Amino acid sequence: MPYGWVMVAIGALMGCVAVGAMMSLAVFLQPITQDTGWSRAAVSSAATLNFLVMGAAGFGWGALSDRFGTRPVVLAGAVLLGLGLVLASRAATPLQFVLAYGVIVGLSAGSFFVPMMAAVTAWLPERRSLAVSLVSAGMGVAPMTISPLAASLLTSYDWRFAQLSIGLGVWLLLVPAALFIRPTPINDARSAMAGAAPMGAREALRSTPFIVLAATFFACCATHAGPILHTISYAMVCGIPTVAAVTIYSVEGLGGLAGRLVFGLAGDRFGARRVLMTGLIVQAFAAGSFMFAQRLGEFYAVAAVFGFAYGGVMPLYAVLARDYFGQQIMGTVLGAAAMVSSLGMAIGPWIGGWIYDTFGTYAPLYLYSFAIGLGAAAIALAFPPPVVRPQQLQPA
Repeated sequence: MPYGWVMVAIGALMGCVAVGAMMSLAVFLQPITQDTGWSRAAVSSAATLNFLVMGAAGFGWGALSDRFGTRPVVLAGAVLLGLGLVLASRAATPLQFVLAYGVIVGLSAGSFFVPMMAAVTAWLPERRSLAVSLVSAGMGVAPMTISPLAASLLTSYDWRFAQLSIGLGVWLLLVPAALFIRPTPINDARSAMAGAAPMGAREALRSTPFIVLAATFFACCATHAGPILHTISYAMVCGIPTVAAVTIYSVEGLGGLAGRLVFGLAGDRFGARRVLMTGLIVQAFAAGSFMFAQRLGEFYAVAAVFGFAYGGVMPLYAVLARDYFGQQIMGTVLGAAAMVSSLGMAIGPWIGGWIYDTFGTYAPLYLYSFAIGLGAAAIALAFPPPVVRPQQLQPA
């Protein structure tokens, strides 16, 4: 349906703005501490709380979108996101900042990914892998849009005005965009229900497909979280200048954009399960290959493949959630799986830091990522074939 691609564009815009606004804290960290005298640990704790709240909130937002629809959920999220940023810009104490940025912004950020993924798969059932990949691509370009905007504002204004401006910009962009979201087409909803297993959300969350989905998602995120955070530090340990080392992230980001497009097209043609397992294997070998990189060109080569793989596989979990559980409870199922995956994202960076503090080298981190990456691919082998029911076969 033509309007399905409008929904994809809305989802990409929302993901870009929401993730970009959330991740811009890295740009504001130094100006905030210099201006207020707050410790870096205090300000950084807002980011930690942000990720934890976002993971838990994604489950709740997904369930709400199943019950009330996508538009009210993302509209509420857009209002809360702008509010959190505006309140953070006015914070007078570290606690006020942490509550505004860590709780309100984290709560709102979880409202976009799962509901919009569920919505676009309903609008474009025949191109769902490509659709969710394009929505995810919006999140992938976030560091290349909102963060540079924040840095540009900081060259002329203080951090409070800059963050206030981004909060107002969120309202200006996302609130009107949310109003363009349309309900799921009735005929597609019926076909989705026809292909879905006849189970409620509670039964689905105890089923074998969900356990495999959540465990694979967890191991996948645990694989790439450590290398994403620590590879710049590893490159600097290898003698690469800081400015050049930071560009490794840009290469990963560009690789991720390409991966989302290629994996989306491949998922529609060959099936999400098969493409996911291939991507997980590539991700594992790419993560392990970092330990052999010493020069900038070698880091670029590995980072391009690594970003291509982990950027490409991430949207496929939404496709699998719909394939196994149908459209009616997809938001609840995907939100629960994303909540489990956020634990993998939290564990990876901590393990990397502990490994370096203990052994004085990052090599064991990349060995760990390689091993758990292969484990993710092995878990994915346990996916049963999606159930195809007789009512799906309609007369011509």
